[in-house]
Amino acid sequence: MVDTDDRSTPRDPATGAGWVDPPPRMGFFTDTSVCIGCKACEVACKEWNGVPTSGLDLLGMSYDNTGALTANSWRHVAFIEQPRPAAASEQTDTTTQFLGMPQSGPPGRTGTAEGRNDFRWLMMSDVCKHCTRAGCLDVCPTGALFRTEFGTVVVQEDICNGCGYCVSACPYGVIDRRVDDGRVWKCTLCYDRIGAGMTPACAQACPTESIQYGPLDELRERAAARVATLHERGVPEARLYGHDPSDGVGGDGAFFLLLDEPEVYGLPPDPQVPTHDLPKMWKRAGVAALAMAAGAVVAFLGGKR
Repeated sequence: MVDTDDRSTPRDPATGAGWVDPPPRMGFFTDTSVCIGCKACEVACKEWNGVPTSGLDLLGMSYDNTGALTANSWRHVAFIEQPRPAAASEQTDTTTQFLGMPQSGPPGRTGTAEGRNDFRWLMMSDVCKHCTRAGCLDVCPTGALFRTEFGTVVVQEDICNGCGYCVSACPYGVIDRRVDDGRVWKCTLCYDRIGAGMTPACAQACPTESIQYGPLDELRERAAARVATLHERGVPEARLYGHDPSDGVGGDGAFFLLLDEPEVYGLPPDPQVPTHDLPKMWKRAGVAALAMAAGAVVAFLGGKR
């Protein structure tokens, strides 16, 4: 029997998908407080997976030349410039503190030792969430999307027919169709690498360990400890996103530590898998159909009298 929560969502999606005695569920924990926006993850992802280049287009959005997760950008580093919260301006910058560097404000802005503290960069390397309850899996008519033994969600491009049902079923807007062939593409969590005991390319390339890979249960414990540490250091805005198994997608296989509200990073505050209520809807539709059939039989027999 599959272990479920109160939303009838499998806690072990690999077991729910039919894998017998699967390995521990693997995933990503992305700590945005130490992301430096270097884009090494984007480059490593493209190189390893053979993802086409997106071209150079600054989009009028600071240093962000990808803009969003797309079929050609499986990792997207967001650059968000905002006024620094008053409390945060009095604290040591968490990134420079993590790196053991003196506090000098954002580099390249002033030539003074003091630097600036009136604004801050929020940087986040976004990726497919590999949801516990994945709407894309529910709607795929060809089986192109499948759940791996590691609990991740992968697209088999040779089976995808480009119908696009999964695009609208993703609560995060991650899945995208490639213009030249119409098929969908997204992060595979480097299924070929983790199957060989290797670390996904993006996490391997991350110089600050902002992207951490490992068993999901261990990552959640590590993330909770990191949030507690930041709170002790005077960063009360630190919070986790996508870690809760009781949320609208049953928890994410790739979750984040954020320094502001999810909407600031372009993330939905309360993601809900669109297909969550499908079983109940089909059940009700079945009951209604039986009731109609019974009514028709009664009417038919009554008319014969």
